[in-house]
Amino acid sequence: MIIKNGNVVFSDRVEKKDLLVEGGKIVKIANEINKTGETVIDASGLHVFPGLIDMHVHLREPGYEYKEDIESGSKAAVKGGFTQICCMPNTSPVADNKVVVSYIRHRGEEVGLCKVRPIGAITKGQKGELLADVGEMKKAGAVAISDDGVTVKSSRLMRLAMEYASGFDIKCLCHCEDKELVDGGVVNEGFSSTVAGLKGSPRAAEDIIIAREIALAESLNVPVHICHVSTFSGVRLIRDAKAAGVKVTAETCPHYFAATDELITTFDTNTKVNPPIREEQDRVAVVAGLKDGTIDCIVTDHAPHHENDKAVEYNLAAFGISGIETSFGFAITYLYNTGVLTLPELAKRMSKNPAEILNLEGGEIVEGGVADVMIADLNERFVVNGNEFVSKGKNTPFNGYELSGVVKYTIVDGEVKYQA
Repeated sequence: MIIKNGNVVFSDRVEKKDLLVEGGKIVKIANEINKTGETVIDASGLHVFPGLIDMHVHLREPGYEYKEDIESGSKAAVKGGFTQICCMPNTSPVADNKVVVSYIRHRGEEVGLCKVRPIGAITKGQKGELLADVGEMKKAGAVAISDDGVTVKSSRLMRLAMEYASGFDIKCLCHCEDKELVDGGVVNEGFSSTVAGLKGSPRAAEDIIIAREIALAESLNVPVHICHVSTFSGVRLIRDAKAAGVKVTAETCPHYFAATDELITTFDTNTKVNPPIREEQDRVAVVAGLKDGTIDCIVTDHAPHHENDKAVEYNLAAFGISGIETSFGFAITYLYNTGVLTLPELAKRMSKNPAEILNLEGGEIVEGGVADVMIADLNERFVVNGNEFVSKGKNTPFNGYELSGVVKYTIVDGEVKYQA
């Protein structure tokens, strides 16, 4: 395959180049490549990115296939420009052992669209009582461990998990939420929660656990990764920790850099997400954190739900937003078009950094590198319509939003897996 005339997004620049792909690798990058017998993709006027990597998705299989399954999730991922996705363990049964981890990995290979990387649970059954078998899960293909959706309540157990994971050279991805302080809150505690009459969850519920994980990482001198950062104070904690040399990395999601909790006053249950969408000062801080590198990655926290899980009163609705098909559009519209991030910086947050944090192949376009590539039209616009999602989860609060950045091709290991 030859990809011709594309504006290639490298890790430090954007340049018009041709790419020659053979045997699943990028074998040559040059100003002009002409070779007979090759498939040619004309990328004139388009941008060629390293394949996007989402290190935080929920694929629901096994156990909740009515919400999503590995096939539908993979189809949604390649439509969104993702060549690798890492799926959280809150399945049924929980991915807390080599059998479930192995099943997810093999099922992903069987579907054969994007690369599906399982994340194992930190504790057995995500109950926060006993450590899961990290070594066995890693051997079966787990790329990290997390009890996402539930915080490990015991600081002692979290300490053991961090030490144990670092011994196997994988990271703990931490869901930061003090459940007792949340106390049944369903939205951000603030003006909008008061207006809506919905119980709020304070920022401190997130910040306290972020601070704990940072303190443990510092005292043990091991790495830790903070999931879906949503508060201005959480960004500040992580920035200060990085400045002090703590091995902490962090991620955030489009709904935290593009929206505020004013959305909840519509009572649309699709706005209900955990952690909650917060206020303007939080949104601004998250954007600043992405700009200065405090926040390393943009993830989706893609949380598809069946309509029955959302078509109930706000307090009873499931938490989560289906976001894997709109993430790139939000990043281009709210971060690149506004001048917050350059394209190489955006590619770093969505490809290179996730690859480095989880020790995955790919993440940048280099000669000899894996041919995981996404080609997009940055000028073409589209209107978000959840009913048109490939994902089984149609739950988005962003219906009607107009975004820039349309994925035209997703190429995995040198094979076209999605074409618009």
